[in-house]
Amino acid sequence: MTHTSSSLTPVSPERTRVGFVGIGNMGTPMAGHLIKAGWRVSVYDIDPAKVRAVVQAHGGTAAASLAELGKISDVVITMLPDGRIVRAVALGNGPSDDCLPKGLARGAVIIDMSSSSPVGTRELGAELDRIGIALLDAPVSGGVRGAVAGTLAIMVGGDRELAERHAPLLNPMGRRFYAGSLGSGHAVKVLNNFVSAAGLVAAGEALIIGERFGIDPKVMLDIVNASSGRNNSTENKFVQFILNRKFNSGFALGLMAKDLALAMEVAKAVEVPAEMGRACLELWQDAEKALGGGADHTEIVRHLGEL
Repeated sequence: MTHTSSSLTPVSPERTRVGFVGIGNMGTPMAGHLIKAGWRVSVYDIDPAKVRAVVQAHGGTAAASLAELGKISDVVITMLPDGRIVRAVALGNGPSDDCLPKGLARGAVIIDMSSSSPVGTRELGAELDRIGIALLDAPVSGGVRGAVAGTLAIMVGGDRELAERHAPLLNPMGRRFYAGSLGSGHAVKVLNNFVSAAGLVAAGEALIIGERFGIDPKVMLDIVNASSGRNNSTENKFVQFILNRKFNSGFALGLMAKDLALAMEVAKAVEVPAEMGRACLELWQDAEKALGGGADHTEIVRHLGEL
């Protein structure tokens, strides 16, 4: 899409109307930060009760449909469960569907902050470009705690000038990183989660082996965290959620398995065998079948111990 120089003026609360789709555990505090920072935010969710709750708690205005939200927005943020739902919101599945382009003007922007397929994001971007709507991907890491604290890592993909123009809008929600062309943000997000998932499984297996050899898991964990094997899971998950058997980190096992599948989709698209990645995905999918997608992702260590 070609941008005029005037269109590249940074967005601001005074000039820019913001729509927000997806008022869940993540979307609610994210929208709240934008409203608190002075942005004019309109919200939509398939559950009207959630919309009423966020407006009562934080302010902003409610939209009764996606078309209405599009009509009163210059830029729309989506925070939804997966790319399939994002696509339905952004384009609809049929001519009679309620969707954003039925209200959005040409030159409007959609920022997808969901965990969507990087390959699907590039396809969606091309289709939106044909009707004069630009797409940025800006998935996040940091979970519900990061969303509440406003400290999310935000991985932005898309046209660089367009990304810079929308930096002021993203800043209240966390720290931005420009990843590259469209889809790169989503790719970095799922590849980061691959590294995280592999680290958790490796540490879990090591602690199970060590315990059966007679080593106290807490002692072994202290040694690992003072040594070269330490990772995010050994430092931030085992004592906090696993050794105490609480398994309540707040991130679902099914979501981790989904992100791993998306990471392997990227690997396939660029013709990288990713043998460790595929083995890791198989482990997580087995755990999802055994424990259910709603189980906390830290419960995979319990599953490993029961194999």
